[in-house]
Amino acid sequence: MSKQVPETIKKQKKRSFNSKEVKQEKNEKRMKLLKEIQEKAYKRAEKYEKEYLDQEQKLKELKQKALKEGSFYREPEPKLAFIIRIRGIVGVPPKPRKILQLLRLRRIYSGVFIRLNKSSLRMLHFIDPYVTWGYPDVETVRALIYKRGHARVNHQRKIIDSNEMIYDKLQKYDIVCMEDLVHEIYTVGKNFKHANSFLWAFKLKPPVGGFSTVKKSFVNKGEHGNREQYINTLVKKMI
Repeated sequence: MSKQVPETIKKQKKRSFNSKEVKQEKNEKRMKLLKEIQEKAYKRAEKYEKEYLDQEQKLKELKQKALKEGSFYREPEPKLAFIIRIRGIVGVPPKPRKILQLLRLRRIYSGVFIRLNKSSLRMLHFIDPYVTWGYPDVETVRALIYKRGHARVNHQRKIIDSNEMIYDKLQKYDIVCMEDLVHEIYTVGKNFKHANSFLWAFKLKPPVGGFSTVKKSFVNKGEHGNREQYINTLVKKMI
């Protein structure tokens, strides 16, 4: 006569079976989601690349047209800046120090993106002697995010190692992959604030040989202040 299996053992086996089923179902859902994100990321990367090339071609045509007409083409005012802190805390007055903290530029060689408007330009005026900044192109934005990008996750600094991480935090803003993040920052889109808050301040390397004269402005053969498009050359040396 076979022994009867105790009821507790039956329940344990049932729970174990159910647990495996739930786990398998979760894994299947996750794999399906990852596939969807990957497909969407590929399509959007193609879309954005076409958009950037079209913009570049349009700008070229407008400049050529202006040249033929004997006039000068004035480019739209920049909407995006990248700021790098190039001086430490010694001798920084309270107001500039507070602004540096507000912008998350707490350490030397840290960098952040910022939307350019009347308010942010005023802040840049106060911290000008302690930072250098300019207008990043899409290659610079992409390089920073891909090579130096870290996310703010539960108040902790986490390397952005997958599109899934971006999806988890920014899907409600229709930002689901790296190229979405690059596009939102570069174009200063409607969800720029959320995308930028997701990014931790960038930790950059000092350029080889250091900075020449941080106490002089860039226009006076120094380092601090607005260097316009030349910020792209500097960032390449610091990534």
